[in-house]
Formats: sequence, structure tokens, C-alpha cells
Amino acid sequence: MSDEVPDTAPDTATSPAPGPAVPTPPRAVGRHEGHQHAPARQGGLLPGLIKGLATTARTLVTPSHTTEYPDAKPALPPRSRGVIALTEENCTSCMLCARECPDWCIYIDSHKETIPATTEGGRDRQRNVLDRFAIDFSLCMYCGICIEVCPFDALHWSPEFEYAETDIRDLLHEKDRLGEWMQTVPPPPALDPGSAAPAEIAAADKPKRVVPERTAARTAARPAARPGPAVGAAAADGDGPDA
Repeated sequence: MSDEVPDTAPDTATSPAPGPAVPTPPRAVGRHEGHQHAPARQGGLLPGLIKGLATTARTLVTPSHTTEYPDAKPALPPRSRGVIALTEENCTSCMLCARECPDWCIYIDSHKETIPATTEGGRDRQRNVLDRFAIDFSLCMYCGICIEVCPFDALHWSPEFEYAETDIRDLLHEKDRLGEWMQTVPPPPALDPGSAAPAEIAAADKPKRVVPERTAARTAARPAARPGPAVGAAAADGDGPDA
């Protein structure tokens, strides 16, 4: 009987060849893992309550900059866009503001009125009479286009802003209410010192033309032209060429 020696050599056909060691990636630490809770503060609720009361007391003695509206009115700049005011006398019903309004919130009604001639043989004139001018401020976007396009300065910005209503239908204001807001329109700002004067003021301040004395004397000494005989009168007297 022969003794068999077991084969302890590695099987190269089935076991992989040794290679470089692959580092194992570190395990991701969870959100709450590794977080050490801070020890609870000692002292209880009383120190925190005292600190809060101290902050409240310090705030009470600090001056406040809040405007107490409506007891104190806010100081608005002069060009504030509060509401649109109307000068009815300047409106000619040209409809420019109503056509240019992007919201179509301006309503105008008018009729033509005949003005008799002031001189004998003159022609009668016609003018537009404003019957209705209303603005629906529930639709108005306060863009100011109607004020800019008005050629006769009939619309102006007013800083008045206290016209709130409980019913949205009451925000449609007629010309009487728009005319009342003209009293709140501030005066226009002064011109720059180096700017040119307006055309109206420049024309009013323009000195009158002085006629030289020689030209005035020559015009006074010139004999007046004699009126010629009327053609109709000559034909009636029989002095015409066909008489």
C-alpha cells in the first residue's frame, strides 16, 4: 500500500493571478452620524425670558420713524402720479387722449355749437362743446400718455391719492370730480437759469417795432388815392362805351 501525498499547489487554471491591492472606498457617513449634540445649556427658562424682555424694553425707548398715517400725511414729491385732473376750459374734444390710451379708460362725449359771426358779412363758426369727460381709474395704469399727448394742457398730474372706494364701480369719475382735483395740482417747476424762455413769454416781452421819423413823415405827407368811378354807376348813367 503506497502513501499518497495530497497536492497542495494552487490551481493556476482556476485562481486569479495576484495583482495590486484595490483600496476600499470610505463608507459614506450618514446625515446624523458623527454629529455630536451640544450639551444643553444650563440655567433653564429664566435667563432667556429676561433677555427677551430686555430687547423689548430697548425697542420701546428707541425713536420710531414710522409715519402715523392718516394722522400724519406723507411728504410726496411734487411730480407724484396720484390722480389725473382736468381743466375743462382747455379741452377741445379732439379725442387724442382717448385714442392713445392703452386701456381705453377715457370716455368723451361732445356736440358742435354754432357761434354767430361777430362782423357783418362774416361766417359763422363751429366749436366742440364738452358734454362728458370720464376716466375709469379701475382700468387706468397711470402711464401718463394722455397727459403727454394733450395739445392744450387740459390734463395734469395731481399728487392726490385718497380716492379709494368700497365699490369698484365708483372709481369711474366724471369731469366735475376731475375738475375739483385741479386745486391740488402743484405749480410747474421753475426753468433752469440757462434755458430759453417759453415762446409765449418771449413774444409778450418782445419790444414793439419803432418806425423811423423820416418814414413816418413821408407816409403822412403822401396824398390819399382818389377813388375811381364805379362801373355799375357809370353804366347806370349811360356814360359807358356802349351808351
